[in-house]
Amino acid sequence: MGESGLILIVSLGLGYLLGSVPFGLLLTKAAGLGDIRSIGSGNIGATNVLRTGNKKLAAATLLLDVLKGTFAVLASGWLARQVGSAGSDAVLGSAVGGFGAFLGHCYPVWLGFKGGKGVATYIGILIGLMFKLALIFCGIWLSIAVLFRYSSLSALIAAAVTPVAGYLLGGPVIGIACLMMSALLIYKHAANIKRLMSGEEPKIGGKG
Repeated sequence: MGESGLILIVSLGLGYLLGSVPFGLLLTKAAGLGDIRSIGSGNIGATNVLRTGNKKLAAATLLLDVLKGTFAVLASGWLARQVGSAGSDAVLGSAVGGFGAFLGHCYPVWLGFKGGKGVATYIGILIGLMFKLALIFCGIWLSIAVLFRYSSLSALIAAAVTPVAGYLLGGPVIGIACLMMSALLIYKHAANIKRLMSGEEPKIGGKG
């Protein structure tokens, strides 16, 4: 195995470890709110943390889930540059590290591979890879949320558009990384898609 291949494996592993930290679960347990997986959707993300009624914890979970994605990208890119890689190699290392973080959040080994849906971490990864993509994702999410008031629909449409924007703005490496993450995000929203189609998906601000 060449040096570049080893760096990619290390980047994937580092990203996975960072992404697999279940901040929502850790914060709610530390606050004495019990296991977040036992309420609401059973998810470890900020949306389910909000169902505890603690907005500060939900905001903290959101921020930390974003930051772990960003840090995974930056750390992987730094690692690639330290061993002499530059340009496209460093971009590839960053993208692989980001994808690792996304996998870690969605399938954390510590929780029996049952994690979150990855929206916040995806945004954090985009911030690290290309800030414009994060703005595009968030802009689409916000627009759809205002129009239709479905958080899941907003995330799904943003995820569908982002790979195209990633390819056009960042090239094939970033485009493919976004495509892989978007495909997984959409898969993780399978239950939401079924509820949207049946008209049973709760709206933002409505009752679940």
